[in-house]
Amino acid sequence: MKKYIYILFIGLAGTFTACKKGDLDRYPQTSISPNLFFNTEEDLALYVNGLLSQPDRNSYLNDQSTDNVATTAAVEVKNIMLGSANAQNITTGWSWGRLRNINYFLENFKKAQVTGAIKNHYAGLARYYRAEFYLDKIKRFSDVPWYSGTLEPGDEALYKPRDPRALIADSIMADLDFAYKNVRESVPVGTPGKWAVATLYTRAALYEGTYRKYHSELNLSGSANTFLQTAARVAGEIITAKKFTIYNTNRPDQDYATLFASQDLTGNSEVILANIFDLSKSKGQNVNGVVFGDYEQAPAKDLLLTYLMKDGTRFTDIAGYAQKSFVDEFKNRDPRMSQTMVYPGWTRVPDATPYIQRLNKNFTGYHQLKGYVNSTDNNILNGVDFPVYRYAEILLNYAEALAELGTLTQSDLDQSVNLLRKRAGMPDLNLGSANANPDAMLQQQYPNVVANAGVIFEIRRERRVEFAFENLRYDDLMRWKAGKLLTKGPEGMYFAGLGKYDLTGDGVDDIILIDRTATVPAEEQKEKNSLGVKLVYYRAGTIGTDATVYLKAGNSGGNIVTESVIRNFEEPKFYYRPIPQQQVTLNPKLKQIFGW
Repeated sequence: MKKYIYILFIGLAGTFTACKKGDLDRYPQTSISPNLFFNTEEDLALYVNGLLSQPDRNSYLNDQSTDNVATTAAVEVKNIMLGSANAQNITTGWSWGRLRNINYFLENFKKAQVTGAIKNHYAGLARYYRAEFYLDKIKRFSDVPWYSGTLEPGDEALYKPRDPRALIADSIMADLDFAYKNVRESVPVGTPGKWAVATLYTRAALYEGTYRKYHSELNLSGSANTFLQTAARVAGEIITAKKFTIYNTNRPDQDYATLFASQDLTGNSEVILANIFDLSKSKGQNVNGVVFGDYEQAPAKDLLLTYLMKDGTRFTDIAGYAQKSFVDEFKNRDPRMSQTMVYPGWTRVPDATPYIQRLNKNFTGYHQLKGYVNSTDNNILNGVDFPVYRYAEILLNYAEALAELGTLTQSDLDQSVNLLRKRAGMPDLNLGSANANPDAMLQQQYPNVVANAGVIFEIRRERRVEFAFENLRYDDLMRWKAGKLLTKGPEGMYFAGLGKYDLTGDGVDDIILIDRTATVPAEEQKEKNSLGVKLVYYRAGTIGTDATVYLKAGNSGGNIVTESVIRNFEEPKFYYRPIPQQQVTLNPKLKQIFGW
């Protein structure tokens, strides 16, 4: 049974309505007088708890914006790369109501008749939320107006120009530093405390440090190391505190998956902050219908190629790796691969026999397992907790920041990356070996990495593998200036050509690919395999035809292809978004940047 506190919002946050013009020039709730409300700790807690907003299980769907996934959804970055994007049709992201609510608290909390430590705890939480708010803004727009207080209608500041990114980033760091030093460690379960604040602190510092290092258009590379040093320092302090450990029960084929299929993460040693779901408490979420990967999204082969062999060698160093069958490409791989994607022989509840991969046009043939709940019980389906922050991220942030600074040692790797590899039953990452023999495939993907390239590549591999489908990949690609990777059309399983194929790994054929012009036999005439089970028929052909499975070379085989459009990633423009034109019209001091 879950033991935690559910926060009662009592409708307070919901009544803090936003205003159309910038959302910054109204009281959150005019009937709540600051003099009457902000008096006790209960008042402060009620207001700040009303600001609680956390990622949920929809995060398992957000890699659709990355090279991890093929998708039929109209995701923004994909539409931008296909052309015709402008400030008239990209209209989201310029919302400020949440900031108004945060700043309203920060202007009034000092009225409470409580100790300074109590005031600073709640102020720290509000500043954590403000830092989170502005981090999202800086990722999207770079330069944005900084508002540290509430505004009244007609205030001149409503019509101010963008403030420079450097000011925004420094303000984010100041907010997070205050929060880190003042927010309590002990807080209601499911709400952010000191270590959740610290996680965002190191995440934000690493983001800005690497972004400045690799994005020359900002002219801020000279200050990149300051942020990287902060990321390493804060991550190191979390490690030294010994409050968290990597969840490891010496079951490398199960432990990783447990983090994403658990009914209760509140006692998990790795989870720094969890979004808690329990249908009996009227809080449930079920994303099975999309996450499984035969509707809207499906894992891309490029992700599968990233996983190492179980002995630590590279799959892409094997002769003929690109022509491996579905069954063969899952053999002897990093165990996290089969805990992230459906593998040959996996059984889907309530079926008694292994699942046969479903092939369909515009999909890769692979299915996502992370985030999928293998049950038919509605309470179980809706009761899986979501790990908002994991200690695994602290370890990888620490290693990456030190690698980018050029100070990473083998000892640093042993207390960070190698703890994750041990959980998976994988060999340790060796600093000297990685730098002496950089991965050629990753070198091609990240050509702008120069110093410490080999180990930086391996840390990036580890991030991609460890956090696949957890909504971190897009930010990673953006900060590494690797947007060009999004121009590659996602591909799927390899088939040598027409014929029969085993997809469950038992050596018995399950499907048959026939020419697209052929007719699928009537049910009673379908061929059966050696187990007496009818084969599943698919008509194969090139993309754009009436085939049911698109292969790169049609009848001659190749990878499944999911789209034929040409993607273009214009640098540096597409690392940013335009301010919606309506806002520029209302405030001409807001100027578009980077070609928008």
